[in-house]
Amino acid sequence: MKVKPNNYIAMEFLSRSVNEGFARTAVAAFAAQLDPTLEEIGDIKTAVSEAVTNAIVHAYPDELGKISVRAAVFEGNVLEITVRDWGCGIADVEKARQPLYTTGGEERSGMGFTIMESFMDALIVRSKPQKGTVVTMKRKIAIRSGRR
Repeated sequence: MKVKPNNYIAMEFLSRSVNEGFARTAVAAFAAQLDPTLEEIGDIKTAVSEAVTNAIVHAYPDELGKISVRAAVFEGNVLEITVRDWGCGIADVEKARQPLYTTGGEERSGMGFTIMESFMDALIVRSKPQKGTVVTMKRKIAIRSGRR
């Protein structure tokens, strides 16, 4: 049985770089209901930015495509963020998750998945060549005394 979220948002946009800022700001605003610290909000924004940028740069290198972002709040103050594309996919996910590995040329650092993993509690990457990629990130936001 799948656990239902307490609340969620879903959005879809074209793989234009200007939409990265929108996505991270929208998810941060949604996450605000959990009363995170500024550090936690910064971590969430960074992880979303990396995931969306990866989809923009790598999934659709020669064309515009669709990206969807879903954020959900689950029991226990858990925030789950899913970034999905229907682009070229990743042939070898394990290799792509290695620090400094990139298919984006010299201007790319190859640290996207490493950064996402360091700022979130869990990172799951599923991909099929020519079908797209789904990145799911989870972060538990601590309930601090005096709050709620």
